[in-house]
Amino acid sequence: MVEFGEVLKVIGDFGFFQKLVILALACQNVLLPIFFCSFLFIQSDPERHCDTDWILRADSNLTSGEQLNLTLPREEDGAFSRCRMFVPVDWDIGAIREYGLNETTGCRDGWVYYDTLYDATIVTDFDLVCDRSNLAQVAQTVFMAGLLAGSFIFGPTAEAYGRKRSTQVPVVLLLVFVIVVGVSPNVYVYMASQFIVGAALGGYRINSTILATEWIGVTKRSLASCMSQMFSSVGQCAMAGLVYAIRDWRTVQYVIAGGQAFILLYTWWTPESARWLLEQGRTEEANELIRRVAAINKKKIPEYLLDEVTGEREVQSGSIKALFTSTVLMKYLFIISFAWFSLNLGYFCLVLNVGKLGLNIFLVQFLFGITEAPAHFLCVWVLELIGRKKSLISSLLLGSFFCLLTLAFPRDSAVVITALVTTGKLFLNWGGSVCMVYIQELFPTSVRYKSIHNMRFKIFSIQCAFGFGSELRSFRQTAVGFGSIAYRGAGLLSPLLNILAVYHWSIPTIVFSSLTLTSGALGFLLPETRRKELPDSTREAEGNRKVTNQKAGSGFNAVEHTSTKSTKL
Repeated sequence: MVEFGEVLKVIGDFGFFQKLVILALACQNVLLPIFFCSFLFIQSDPERHCDTDWILRADSNLTSGEQLNLTLPREEDGAFSRCRMFVPVDWDIGAIREYGLNETTGCRDGWVYYDTLYDATIVTDFDLVCDRSNLAQVAQTVFMAGLLAGSFIFGPTAEAYGRKRSTQVPVVLLLVFVIVVGVSPNVYVYMASQFIVGAALGGYRINSTILATEWIGVTKRSLASCMSQMFSSVGQCAMAGLVYAIRDWRTVQYVIAGGQAFILLYTWWTPESARWLLEQGRTEEANELIRRVAAINKKKIPEYLLDEVTGEREVQSGSIKALFTSTVLMKYLFIISFAWFSLNLGYFCLVLNVGKLGLNIFLVQFLFGITEAPAHFLCVWVLELIGRKKSLISSLLLGSFFCLLTLAFPRDSAVVITALVTTGKLFLNWGGSVCMVYIQELFPTSVRYKSIHNMRFKIFSIQCAFGFGSELRSFRQTAVGFGSIAYRGAGLLSPLLNILAVYHWSIPTIVFSSLTLTSGALGFLLPETRRKELPDSTREAEGNRKVTNQKAGSGFNAVEHTSTKSTKL
């Protein structure tokens, strides 16, 4: 039997086909950060006063100053109240001037906003001020909850219905619901739509990376994750420019929909993963796809090679529970998931505070993006130069160090703090790319369950989300699913952690930096996986370090692990 990695070397493990697939799948990532703009580019406490046009019925010739003096109470500092008004009366203007108004109430007819940075935001359109001001942060939390839900929903679908379908469906959902977001009549429809948008984003990001990775050889495997991150950085810059030019959040949603429609046009030609097709026993489709890739890469493939790679496969008997009974694999899963959780918690705490660093929000957002784009080019090179383990440890430790360093400066040092935050965010984002590559290389491909159940009835269940009960399930996909849940769970908690800043501004930084520092130290317990074929069995995954040493001494096609492979392609 021939491993699929050997077939890739024959048909081209990083030819024109692979470059085209990476480019097509990564283009969507330019739009991903822009979906955040409606709740990032807002003024949470805009200048405002209650709408008191009721008094114009008594005298339509009142000046704006007279209207405010007669209808609004004053605060202790002498300014007009921004959340209270006098109760409307049916008196004539003379009586109102003579006796005045004393009884106050909340703003009954909405607010009048002025001196705002934007033409329209969700805060001004939905009146998320005063006693409703917390709904802006609730909207952030709902969106993050959607990202987490996407990990539960689209993780199992990638295994049951393929990588291709699990990337196409989110693209359709994004196109539909970004429009629904733009036409939302109230904040509740907005949040429900954003939840679905978040779920689609979470599903696309994880499954598109897996799809690209499974077509790439060992020497360039890290490129899929790093390119998606790099395109995402470009999207951050584009978001700053787009919102700067278009200050109406609804109009921005329609522009995003236009870009999403372009992505949808070519998404249906995305190829399926041949690895997944072989796992499903769909050998004819895999054969045809392999031949097509060889033709695109201008390579010739011997027919006997296809016969060997798509022949009868010996599959390891057992259950996905083996993942949880293996001490080594559970250790790997905990460490990599904790690292992913910690860095994403810090990343989103910084992103959601983009407007609170003391500098122009458009400038800060542009810096966030422009500094990350070249870094992800370097990430590809560094991953191959020093390996996954050292890359992960260094990115976690450096990210936490620069974030903690912000606490040493007074809060009015906007330039210094912005520079440190931008650098810390760069390393945290870098660490996310490393985690995405690392987690796929630590765990084996697949096992067959002892119990056979109908996937149709299991696919949407919690069992299936964690990998129990299906006929054929990937350890790798399960591990990525758990890591993604930790990753998205951190995003869900980040708005709540930022709320703790009301007690002291340093609390969020101390919490996420400490967690990131701890996860960096735990990284020393992981093995190195650089330039290794993806493990096919639990034995190979548990003996990853030993196998690496053997192969390092005799090249990429070195002797196999002493134990018999239980899963072969």
